Amino acid sequence: MATSSPTQAQPVRPISFRERLRRFWNRVTEGMAVSQLWSQFENEARASYRLYSKDVEARTPEGLTRGGRRLQILKEFFWSVLEKLSPARRVLLLVALVLLVIPGGSFTYTGEGGKTYVGEFDFHFWAALLLFVLLILEIADRVVMKRDLQIAREIQTWLLPGAPPQIPGLAIAYATRPANTVAGDYYDVFPRPGKTNEENRVVFAIADVAGKSIPAAMLMATFQASLKTLSTAQVALPELAANMNRYACSNSQGGLRFTTAFLAEYDTAQHTFHYINAGHNNPILRRVSGQIERLDVGGLPFGIQPEAQYNSATVTLAPGDWLIIFTDGLVEAENARQDEYGEVRVLMELEASKSLSPAEFLQRLMASLDLFVGNTPQHDDVTCMLLKAEKA
Repeated sequence: MATSSPTQAQPVRPISFRERLRRFWNRVTEGMAVSQLWSQFENEARASYRLYSKDVEARTPEGLTRGGRRLQILKEFFWSVLEKLSPARRVLLLVALVLLVIPGGSFTYTGEGGKTYVGEFDFHFWAALLLFVLLILEIADRVVMKRDLQIAREIQTWLLPGAPPQIPGLAIAYATRPANTVAGDYYDVFPRPGKTNEENRVVFAIADVAGKSIPAAMLMATFQASLKTLSTAQVALPELAANMNRYACSNSQGGLRFTTAFLAEYDTAQHTFHYINAGHNNPILRRVSGQIERLDVGGLPFGIQPEAQYNSATVTLAPGDWLIIFTDGLVEAENARQDEYGEVRVLMELEASKSLSPAEFLQRLMASLDLFVGNTPQHDDVTCMLLKAEKA
C-alpha cells in the first residue's frame, strides 16, 4: 500500500531590511507621495501661521524700530504659543527649554582604594524627554477632540437632507464642504403642509451662520430646529421669517452671531417661488432666454434687530430656467494669489453647463472650484443648491 509523504511546509522567507523600511514608511505616510506630504505640510503651516499671527499682530504696537519690532514679534509669538497650553504644561515646556540651553558636563570622584570614577551628564537628553512627554499629552488631547468633532460632524450630517427629493417640475442637486470638521452652513428641502392640499408647499432653505467651526455649528443646529418647528404654524412666509429672526436674536450674543438666510416656498402647481432673502448672497436666476435675475428682496440677516420686518417676492419658473443658491464660501474662495472665485466664474460655468442636469453641473462646478483654489486652504464653508425647472 502506497503512502503519501506529508506536505512539506514552505519556508518563511525573511523580510529584508528594505521591505521593512518600505512598510514602515507607508504606515507613517499612509501611502501619500512626497509632493502630497509637502502640500499637506504647507497647508498646515499656513493655518498655524494665521492662528499665531492674529495674536502677534494684535499685541505688537506701532511705532517700533525695526529691531524693536522683531524683538517684540518674537516675544509675542513665544507668549502666543505658551498661553495655548495648560499651566502645568507651560511649566513643563519652560523647564525643557532651560535644560536645552544648559551645557552638559562631567564630574569625577574618588572612591575607596583611591579609585577615580568619571561621571557625565547631558541635560539635552532630559530636555528631549520632557518635550516628548509634552508632545504625547498634546496628541492625547488632539485625539479626544478629533473624536468628539467627528461625532459632532455625524450628528450634523443627520440634520442635513440626504438624496434630493422628487418634486414635480424641478430637478435638484446640493452639496456642502465644511472648512473645518463641522460647519456653520445649513441647507434643507422639506414639505410644508397647508390647510388644504392645494396650499401644500415645499420649503427651500439655505443659511450661513457668522463664524466657523463648533460655535457656528451649534447655532446652525438651533436654526434647523427652529425652522422645522416654526414652519408647522400656518403663517405666511414674511411672518415665518419674522419669527425666525426673533428666535435668532435670543441666541445671537447681541447680534455678533447673526445668520444670513434664503427662505422660499415652491408651489408645485403654479411653479412659483415665493421667497425672502435675509441678508444672504443673492441667488442667481438664469432664464432659459439667458437673462440673469437676482433674488434680492427680503431684509436684514436674522439675529440683528428683533423687530426687523421682511418683504417677500414671487418668481415663476419656466422649463429650462436655472436657480443657483449658494453661501459666500463659494464665490469668496481664494487661490494662492488671493483672487476670489467670484460670481463671474459661476455664471461662466452655468452657461457652459446649461444643458446638463443639476447633479452634473454641481460636479462640474465643484471641480472648477478645486482647480481654481489649488492647494490654498479653504477658509469658509462652501454650500451650493442648484435647481432646474423642467416640464412636470
